[in-house]
Amino acid sequence: MLDKIEASISQKLTTLEAGVPRGSALHGHAAVLIALTDEPDPCVILTKRSANLSTHSGEVSLPGGRWDATDPSLQYTALREAEEEIALPMHAVRMLGPLWPRTTRWKVSVTPWVAVIAPDIELTPNPGELDAVFRVPLSFFLADPRIRTDHIIMDDCTIHLPAYQYDGYEIWGFTAGLLSEFMVKILGASAEHDKFIETS
Repeated sequence: MLDKIEASISQKLTTLEAGVPRGSALHGHAAVLIALTDEPDPCVILTKRSANLSTHSGEVSLPGGRWDATDPSLQYTALREAEEEIALPMHAVRMLGPLWPRTTRWKVSVTPWVAVIAPDIELTPNPGELDAVFRVPLSFFLADPRIRTDHIIMDDCTIHLPAYQYDGYEIWGFTAGLLSEFMVKILGASAEHDKFIETS
């Protein structure tokens, strides 16, 4: 499966890289890491944010965060945040490339970066930010066992987002939407998986 992912991103890489904000445009942007384990059924690394945080407390998310003025790029932002949040060393990450930037309901533009890591790498949640770090097989998302589909209004458009339950964790909202788009546009999953469908 990783070969298919790498080939798909490679074919689109020029277009994808052209859409990544750079330079003075980076202010206010964010990046997340879609870290996949290098095994026949790759797992994606997810986190559960600390219940003590003032925003998005207890939510499942991808490692990542806001661009910092000291970051040379959004790719670096994704790597730095992953190292800070889950102790994933930058040198242990093989980057494949970016995906399409998406804007959250709070008007933050987020660029996902797809990467490959060793399946046996030890990851530790930063107790100041996270309650847990866990892995979910891509095959789980490809099967699309959603528990519901959420509908939110953004800029007068309705966006449909899947929600999943895995091993006691609820995966929903922006994170589930990004993963769903990844399944469709990179892995060629059925269009029913794509819940970033906007209707007026």
